[in-house]
Amino acid sequence: MKLLLKFNLVFVLIFLIGLGATGAMTRQMLERNAQEETLQHARFLLEKALAVRSYTSTQVAPLLETQMKYAFLPQSVPAFSATEVLAKIQKNHPEYAYKEATLNPTNPRDRAVEWEADVIAEFRKSPDTKEFIGERDTPAGRALYIARPIKIADGACLRCHSTVEAAPRTLVDKYGPANGFGWQLGEVVGAQMVSVPMAIPMARAQQAWALFMGMLSAVFVTIAVALNLMLWWLVIRPVTRLSRLADRVSLGELGAPSFALGARDEIGRLATSFSRMRKSLVQAMKMLEGAPS
Repeated sequence: MKLLLKFNLVFVLIFLIGLGATGAMTRQMLERNAQEETLQHARFLLEKALAVRSYTSTQVAPLLETQMKYAFLPQSVPAFSATEVLAKIQKNHPEYAYKEATLNPTNPRDRAVEWEADVIAEFRKSPDTKEFIGERDTPAGRALYIARPIKIADGACLRCHSTVEAAPRTLVDKYGPANGFGWQLGEVVGAQMVSVPMAIPMARAQQAWALFMGMLSAVFVTIAVALNLMLWWLVIRPVTRLSRLADRVSLGELGAPSFALGARDEIGRLATSFSRMRKSLVQAMKMLEGAPS
């Protein structure tokens, strides 16, 4: 096996091991960054919903107190306002979703589906849990969701949700007496749910990974070509010439041309040593030829 072939086999082996390890670590890092980016988007939407809830509770609801005596206006309910505002976003971006999922809601559209009920059950089981993050499959692809518990921390909420008798008559007239009652102070009744698609950031991560791996492979190939040229020019070529000359001298061709390299590296010193050995061999042969028989 020639020296150049041995070198390339070792280089390719190291390249494949390095490329595989680097590719695995880079993919993991990019996917983790994509998940963090998705999570930031989800938290941003959730903070926007909380801001709408706060605005409705502190500024809109007090202005509608008089009208609420004659007709129930859902626009005064923080959860309704937050859902309506984020529904506008969802019209242009249907893959994004916000819902105040509730086990026993006043408004039927807020009723929790099976997987949402499971998340609420986790909050009820662990009251100290402030946030729950998970992934699920949707028709639009893989989605990351973030949930925060809806806990009755203000006794004012029970004015509409404790009993049918205590609730405003306008509320009962609009939604009926069957749902949204029996809530208790300190009880987790639902969860704010934000779902954000992972397809776009994951696709970007895949593109970045493919670009990085392509560039890394190109760098390795460039280095391999450069090293092969250097090895051939600086080592293989002079050693081959020196080997051929050594073969001719060993076969008794003492008149073969001398090998002049002129380099001061290891190959140059080897050529100088060979030249000295050759001169000594020529002199020894001449002495043998001139010696009396």
